[in-house]
Amino acid sequence: MEKEHEIRIYVACLASYNNGRLHGRWINARQDAWGIYDEVAAMLRASPITDAEEWAIHDYEGFGGYQFSEYEGLEDVAAIAAFIGQHGKLAGELLSYFGSLDEARSAIEDRYAGEYESVSDFARELSEETQAAPANLASYIDYDRMARDLEISDVLAFETDFGEVHVFWSH
Repeated sequence: MEKEHEIRIYVACLASYNNGRLHGRWINARQDAWGIYDEVAAMLRASPITDAEEWAIHDYEGFGGYQFSEYEGLEDVAAIAAFIGQHGKLAGELLSYFGSLDEARSAIEDRYAGEYESVSDFARELSEETQAAPANLASYIDYDRMARDLEISDVLAFETDFGEVHVFWSH
């Protein structure tokens, strides 16, 4: 049974695959690249095809919306798995959106504004921190509309769960 926290790849032996046989192994991606490589090498040594050397990633789990190439480098796999292990679903969303680990890291390190129940809550907090509205006018402020305007040009928002919205400055 798949565990929600597992981050893994399925690596297939291409010599077997090209000869109509399925041979491969699920490998924990939350280890360094050499650990993954050692498991790939062990899978190839156990291949039913003698002297098998080539492999490809045929499946993966736990990477959120991020999509791998079947020939993704193992250093990249390990780095992406570590990032997702550290930041959870949000990391998968960022990787899927930006398509780059460097850009996803930059967003979380430099532009993260916080977690809110909604972008409207972010707009309310931002307004209250930067401006003092007279008490008799506060109930007339439309934070939902402010949130829509913010999302058009100023912020990116990723909902990772119900009532769990992560807001980032877009520039």
